[in-house]
Amino acid sequence: MEMSEEKQWTGLPRTRARLFGAVLTIALASLLVWVLFVGRNQGVVEANRSHAVKAPPRVATRNGTTVITINDDTQQRSGIKTDTLVTAARQEEIRAYGMVLDVGRLTELSNNYNRANAEVQTAQAKLSVSRAVFDRSSRLYNQTKAISEAQMQSAEAAFVTDQASLAATQAQVRSLTAAAYQDWGSVIGKSLVDQSEKVMRLIERQEFLLQITLPPSVALTAAPTTAAVESGKSARTKITFVSPATHIDPKIQGVTLFYAAPAESGLLPGMNVLAFLPTGKIIDGVAVAASSVVWWQDRAWVYQRTSPDNFVRVEIATDMPSPGGGYIVAGMPPDVQIVSSGAQLLLSEEFRSQIQVDEDN
Repeated sequence: MEMSEEKQWTGLPRTRARLFGAVLTIALASLLVWVLFVGRNQGVVEANRSHAVKAPPRVATRNGTTVITINDDTQQRSGIKTDTLVTAARQEEIRAYGMVLDVGRLTELSNNYNRANAEVQTAQAKLSVSRAVFDRSSRLYNQTKAISEAQMQSAEAAFVTDQASLAATQAQVRSLTAAAYQDWGSVIGKSLVDQSEKVMRLIERQEFLLQITLPPSVALTAAPTTAAVESGKSARTKITFVSPATHIDPKIQGVTLFYAAPAESGLLPGMNVLAFLPTGKIIDGVAVAASSVVWWQDRAWVYQRTSPDNFVRVEIATDMPSPGGGYIVAGMPPDVQIVSSGAQLLLSEEFRSQIQVDEDN
């Protein structure tokens, strides 16, 4: 009996050990299955992600040129349209820098000249009277002694004084005349002396005077009679040649000219302007619409269609604006197709691909 009970107590731990081993085996098997399941799912996710990133690229580099490939369906959905360039002729223009001058000094000089001129006329009138008095006093004293010598000498002194006054006022007028010519040149200076309409329009602000300075390397055989200026994004304003300027802009060191702009142009003293001076030479080019131009790194670009699905970015010059908007571009052949609508989308696509490449690296 005791022996049977001993066997029963001995077999109980063995049974518990087998049960614990079975539970441990099941747990390990379950963990292995979970790891395999999670790993498989993660592999599927990574595969899907890799598949999404490695979609067919739209941007590629071929022979050093970046090419954007957009199929016809995508072009239509995105509103990408192209136009064929047509030839256009434009008169060559020189770009120059200018400033609207404050003519306060001119106004002051004109006032001083008018005052001095009036003083000359006053001195002439006084001299005319004193001369007559002196002549009469001289006759009376020398012929009849009807007046005293002192009276005759007093008349002579007044006459001499008036002569000196006239000479002084005349010298002042000559000095102001010289200043007008030296400061403003022969055209404006003569107009000031003559008080002609040209200087009066400037003083009365019916016109504004502009100082236009050419680039140092540019020389004109003759200043164009008319030119145009732009201030900021405002429309062009026609300006009229006045005369060569009497001094240069020390910062630019180029030939300097005076032009006049109408008061209704919206220009004001102190404004900086960009001037366009025609040279008389006609340049053949192509017309590029403003909607075709995209700006990057302060340079202008257009997208040229090289095949039905391919586009490349091409830099253009914008130094010849077209009167109707856009630009006249020289050196670009006609019959080339460029993007007229959606150019900004292509620029975004081009640089979005570069960002993706950088992130992958």
